[in-house]
Amino acid sequence: MKKLLSRILPFCVALFSLSLTQSARNRPTSELDAGDFRVVYRGDKGPGLGKNIVFIASDHEYRGEESLPALARILAKYYGFTCTVIFALDDEGYILPGGSAIKGLSALETADLLVLFTRFSDFEDQEMQQIDNYVRRGGPIVALRTSTHAFNIKNNPKWQHYDYRYNGPKTEWKDGFGKYILGETWVSHYGTNHKQSSRLIIDESQKNHPIFKGVKDMWVQSGAYTAEPKGTVLAYDQPLNGMKPDSPADLSKKPVPVAWTKNYQVENGKSGRSFTTTHGASEDILNEGFRRMLINAAFWAMGMEKQIKASNPIAFVGPYTPTTFNFDGYKAQVKPSMLAGWDALIMPGEVVVKKK
Repeated sequence: MKKLLSRILPFCVALFSLSLTQSARNRPTSELDAGDFRVVYRGDKGPGLGKNIVFIASDHEYRGEESLPALARILAKYYGFTCTVIFALDDEGYILPGGSAIKGLSALETADLLVLFTRFSDFEDQEMQQIDNYVRRGGPIVALRTSTHAFNIKNNPKWQHYDYRYNGPKTEWKDGFGKYILGETWVSHYGTNHKQSSRLIIDESQKNHPIFKGVKDMWVQSGAYTAEPKGTVLAYDQPLNGMKPDSPADLSKKPVPVAWTKNYQVENGKSGRSFTTTHGASEDILNEGFRRMLINAAFWAMGMEKQIKASNPIAFVGPYTPTTFNFDGYKAQVKPSMLAGWDALIMPGEVVVKKK
């Protein structure tokens, strides 16, 4: 009997574990815990020790679900920040780029910085309330690419003013969160995306801005956006005829604003700093100059300019093999927990075509 039990028991334990795993995997998104939606990187030394940065990643095309955890690991490992990256998930608990099923934005209550990379999001009421609370207290914001059109609120009048097309009675919110908080909403592509890369040119009057300490030779693969932002323009985007750093400039297109800062303040709220760039795709941050600008911008937004040095480390922490940005495919069946630790691959999984 003992021998029989010794043979059966491991099988029963394995079967029970598999049953739990399957049960967790098949839970609807509504039943998942806030912890299922996030990965946390905790630094243990540096100027950011004791400070919290929250990253929200959910865009459809530019693989923000890859850019943001990579940036989070840099800020945590080298500078000591606690970095919480929050993703939208599908019904099986896997990261769903561009989704709106998200939990855990209560992390913003103790955040010292929000790094945003969303597109057309329509979060539930309680999550939008957390974002609104953060904005009202003037929390610093670093916003990437599609965050100019971060929200597309369909059926919730309470948050309609956040919509990128808003044109209602709250006139100061015209064109939504993007225009009012960041300085610009969605306008149009400028040039041919996926065929024209971009060279970033620092405005002559802004060369000594702390955000540009140690920054040089900025080139990114995502195409330019049309932008005329309210705020201080720091750099311009020159479209190139090709997808290489030495591709010739498209002389038919004059440079347009690509990075800017803004001091924002909503009614009855406190003033806060925002930095926005119309780039930030997965392969864009391979460029050291662009990546350094983003790290510097995080420090600037938090009022930590004295910590910005041209020699600050910005190397990737752990393996980073970005997926080429595209609208239809992404690395599927990846849970946030699979990105935990310093050595986890960003991004595991296989590229699949999104369901229509």
